[in-house]
Amino acid sequence: MTLPADDHVVARVRALVRDRGTDPLADPRGVRAAILDVLDDLDGPVAGEGSAYADVSAWADELQAAVGGYGPLQRLFDDPDVEEVWWNEPSRVFCARRGRSELTTVVLDEVEVRQVVERMLRSSGRRVDVSQPFVDALLPDGSRLHVVIPDVTRRHWAVNVRRHVLPATRLDDLVAIGTLTTAAARFLEASVVAGLNIVVAGGTQAGKTTLLSCLLNAVPANERVVTCEEVFEVRLDRPDWVAMQTRQVGLEGTGEITLRRLVVEALRMRPHRLVVGEVRQAEALDLLVALNSGMPGMTSVHANSARDAVTKLCVLPMLAGENVTASYIVPTVASAVDLVVHASTGPDGRRRVREIVALSGRIEDGVVETTDVFTTRGGDLVRAQGFPPHRERYEAHGIDLRDVLGAA
Repeated sequence: MTLPADDHVVARVRALVRDRGTDPLADPRGVRAAILDVLDDLDGPVAGEGSAYADVSAWADELQAAVGGYGPLQRLFDDPDVEEVWWNEPSRVFCARRGRSELTTVVLDEVEVRQVVERMLRSSGRRVDVSQPFVDALLPDGSRLHVVIPDVTRRHWAVNVRRHVLPATRLDDLVAIGTLTTAAARFLEASVVAGLNIVVAGGTQAGKTTLLSCLLNAVPANERVVTCEEVFEVRLDRPDWVAMQTRQVGLEGTGEITLRRLVVEALRMRPHRLVVGEVRQAEALDLLVALNSGMPGMTSVHANSARDAVTKLCVLPMLAGENVTASYIVPTVASAVDLVVHASTGPDGRRRVREIVALSGRIEDGVVETTDVFTTRGGDLVRAQGFPPHRERYEAHGIDLRDVLGAA
């Protein structure tokens, strides 16, 4: 079978998709049907017994990627092991599999980069241009896109796509893949049910969002959860959940919705649990004020250890203004945060929880006092000597802490 030139066939498929009013990103089956019809017109029947389609299935896949996917990158997005795709220049496209990065054989050009980014942004309603050289956006499959363009970058567009690959949705799943031990998972589930305030800490790609999602799926089903994020990343399986994300400023210079605004609005929505996907700046103040008022909640933060996370939470709120001082923030962190769960990625690419630290509520010499509930010894997460605060909350839910943790 002789195949026509790529551009000619792609143009015909696109024209047919356009004429039928098919959305290439939202309706891949419709795109496939258009491809089959075009191939049928070119070389007779391509479906059914004795058809020529079996000989051109790879060609049809390429057409699908060109029209309804992301062109040369599509094979990376179709690979379930690929966790992230990025490039700093068109000729060097990298990906990460199981926590390890590698240079791929995909080569793009400047035009293809712009076309791919434009296609990715189309469904998000967000933009990237000289006036807005950064953009965060959610792709239809749940992946997160981040783009930076010149002259913020030196020459080329820098693009990262963090795939929506959730290896786990429940704490038991994390046990199965080796991120958590059974004992630690049992303790964390009991702590979530008891309504303790939990912070997930770790570096980039340490699995913070996955861990946060698993913790939230342990919240009792009759409770309402409201999540606030820069871009939708948390994924929950529960009936009463409201997810909100920020919005960048519009072309007129108006319409921006910040994370701080979302936290304020969330408090008006009768939540049982308030969640900020990640605190990086002044929104930490709004979250702490909410937690300190009796609203159970969770968040994540970039930090090298659990104790570093506590220190960072004592600093970030002060970005809200000069009138926000350590004399207020430090005791607020001590009383509002109950547990910090720290995760990291090892040299083998595996993500593991390294420690679970409890805050006692006390302060010594201006430093929040912490105690280890679980710690890593010899590469294994093991029970330490500490206990979490608020034993009465566990008891109110019929949970015996000594049964959960043992009498260490």
